[in-house]
Amino acid sequence: MTDIQTFERALPHGIVLSCRAAGQPGRPLMLFLHGFPEAAFIWDPLLAHFARPENGGYRCVAPNLRGFERSSAPTEVEAYQAHRLMQDLRALAESESAGGRIDTLVAHDWGGAFGWGMANAMPERVGRLVIINSPHAGTFARELKNSPEQQEASAYMNWLARPGAEAVLARDDFARLFGMLSSMQATAGNADWLTEDVKAQYRDVWSQGLVGACNLYRVTPLKPGAAIPDIPRERLTVDIPTLVLWGMADIALRPGLLDGLEDYVPRLEIERLEGATHWVVHEQPEQVMAHIGAFIQRHPA
Repeated sequence: MTDIQTFERALPHGIVLSCRAAGQPGRPLMLFLHGFPEAAFIWDPLLAHFARPENGGYRCVAPNLRGFERSSAPTEVEAYQAHRLMQDLRALAESESAGGRIDTLVAHDWGGAFGWGMANAMPERVGRLVIINSPHAGTFARELKNSPEQQEASAYMNWLARPGAEAVLARDDFARLFGMLSSMQATAGNADWLTEDVKAQYRDVWSQGLVGACNLYRVTPLKPGAAIPDIPRERLTVDIPTLVLWGMADIALRPGLLDGLEDYVPRLEIERLEGATHWVVHEQPEQVMAHIGAFIQRHPA
């Protein structure tokens, strides 16, 4: 397996991101963005795969987002506004790639929120977008307003936004967090990936703090029961080649979020992965890599 490098990258605006990477610096950049309660290590198989010459020989970089693992973790809720995390990711790309160009941006869950945002705000810097079980703000806002199924499925967001949620998550050896990772497995039959080694990796991440992660839920206006904002259409359109991979057994993000997505994303391809849950990157890494590789082949830079 290709070696995974780890490093801390100090950015010009004072944030430090701890990163995992594979591949030669200076090669076309693939950037991988994780979600909650995960961290950069979930991407290791993909970093190693796409760094290999026969799979493109990319420079593959997966940062731990602001507030996760050893990355900077400001305590203020406002520090987790989407434009601030996008600033981190843009600066990271500029430190890795001429002109800050991201050849392929791969993003899951919360990482996908920032991936959608970057593809909208700086399409000239993102060649291709791959979204994995992460709702687009346009369809998410619609479903939170109109779908009782999605409202119920997203109710956990309000719990995570409550004061003191971090302390509750950390109790009893992170029992609730491990419950999040295992709760979807029974029906989908995907219990094998959460090994003792993977649990140890998660404990290492979570023991370094959960305030930043919970602040993502506190700062977002897209929560059940909130006053869902009307987002201007020009902030929702993504006009670059986009692949959406969706584990159809995701109990938190329902398939209705895919309906009408092409209205915002004209160059859209959707692959529905049956039997996969929200944790599809863990469950089906080979499938995910194969779909991404084929997508890159269909849309050469």
